[in-house]
Amino acid sequence: MTLTSFYPVICTSRIQESRDFYTGLLGFETTFEADWYVSLRRKGEPPYELALLDHQHPTLPAAYRTPARGLLLNFEVEDVDAQWERLVVREGLRAELELRSEGFGQRHFIVSDPNGVLIDVITPIAPSAAYADQYVAP
Repeated sequence: MTLTSFYPVICTSRIQESRDFYTGLLGFETTFEADWYVSLRRKGEPPYELALLDHQHPTLPAAYRTPARGLLLNFEVEDVDAQWERLVVREGLRAELELRSEGFGQRHFIVSDPNGVLIDVITPIAPSAAYADQYVAP
């Protein structure tokens, strides 16, 4: 299979509020917008994509027409401390997990979007000796 694109779609009852969160705070731009679906993209290489879908829309199989639950999106950034300052301190997002360094090789914090989808903002750091051998060479 040759992929031409790959992106998550968040099923939500809060289309506009979610669009505003991802465009206003995380740098996405709207590329398509209907009352039931919004397609978002971040410019750059590669261009990252995300979509929002009304959880009751008939394109979803009936058994799956529920808002997203248990979803974690990782956003790797150059300076997680600066993003903590911007998103939590200045913008007032509630930290679901405080800024901290992990032995497995991440400095990160977690906030949530309007749907309860977790946003894990991460800067990779050197892992501790206990985890270093678990990394697979590329």
